[in-house]
Amino acid sequence: MPIRQLTSEEFELYMELAQYAFQFHLTPEQREGQREKFKPETVWGVFNDGELEAQLRIIPFELYLYGRKLQMGGIAAVSTWPEQRRKGHVNELLLHALETMRKAGQTISCLAPFAFPFYRKYGWELYVEYKKYTIDTALLPPRVATSGRVERTEGDIAELNAVYERYAACYNGTLARTEAWWQDSVYRRKKKLAAVYKDESGQAAGYILYEIAERAFKINEMVYQDETARQALWTFIANHDSMVERVTLDAPMDDNLPYLLPNPRIGQEIVPYFMGRIVDAPAFVAQLGLRAPAEATSGEPLSLRIRDEHAPWNDGHWQLGADEEGNLSLKPATATQGGEPELSCGIGTLTALFMGYQRPERLQRDGRLLGSADAAARLEKMIPRCQTNLLDFF
Repeated sequence: MPIRQLTSEEFELYMELAQYAFQFHLTPEQREGQREKFKPETVWGVFNDGELEAQLRIIPFELYLYGRKLQMGGIAAVSTWPEQRRKGHVNELLLHALETMRKAGQTISCLAPFAFPFYRKYGWELYVEYKKYTIDTALLPPRVATSGRVERTEGDIAELNAVYERYAACYNGTLARTEAWWQDSVYRRKKKLAAVYKDESGQAAGYILYEIAERAFKINEMVYQDETARQALWTFIANHDSMVERVTLDAPMDDNLPYLLPNPRIGQEIVPYFMGRIVDAPAFVAQLGLRAPAEATSGEPLSLRIRDEHAPWNDGHWQLGADEEGNLSLKPATATQGGEPELSCGIGTLTALFMGYQRPERLQRDGRLLGSADAAARLEKMIPRCQTNLLDFF
């Protein structure tokens, strides 16, 4: 079946399939708003005799990894009419998307899976999860007198984004947000109410986006720069105790709230979230700009076999070592560097490793990274530790 980009005149085809597949309905006003924002160049469709049978979006993003911004292709709106399913349309679209993203320089891709096993078949792998807290008001952090102040606000995007960017750059897998993304996604999904913590100099150092309904305080997003900002925001939240009975919050996996509470017996759930996939392995490693540690790369490069049946440019025998500038690089193994590789894994496992979600020594013990413990220990030294996190959805 031919695959092509949609045109602006095909907005209705795109929206009809999206609404049916994801079970939502837009009012006429909302539909016109979506029409104005429709970017047909991001949508690819499978057509048969002029009829749209399946579709997929590739949204261009920038993603933080080890403090750097990388071009990322966000896969979304993957949908097929039910009578056209099981004909291989999504398979064709995903393979086409990998080639398209590679040409666009999007060396990493992320998506929200409807089913993890389905996308694992194509090389995407879980890279981030979060803690979901449910806290009775009697168990909230104690109120603390802090310097600065918390202000309820309409939420100035430039002010909030300055706080967010400093926070996001400390994690792997967070989005670099544009003003349009704040307006169209963050505010639309999360901003019912907003409060900002400002330090003694008047500089914003933390914020929450939240809503209050049915005696529940739902924190849709909480970002802070330091402990003072954290305490000030929690004190602001605790001052709603006469209005609410519980507080909910999604927090990154390195959040330490339970330990800091006088009584840590709050509701906690770990929720698997987004998946990632390395699109172009050598270009991805080069863009990370990681310094190659001398203790791991002073000798021969690490020999690595990557399995990737859906992106043949990644599949093969590689050498992971230092380039001329001392940065980590991934280069094809030469004929003289043949023999059995020291380590072997699929592209999904490699993605989990380089995004910081999993560690080499652990995956070697789990049988996901095949090879010796010594080789895994070498790889361990090459990949810095950095917590994954993602506050957005697409």
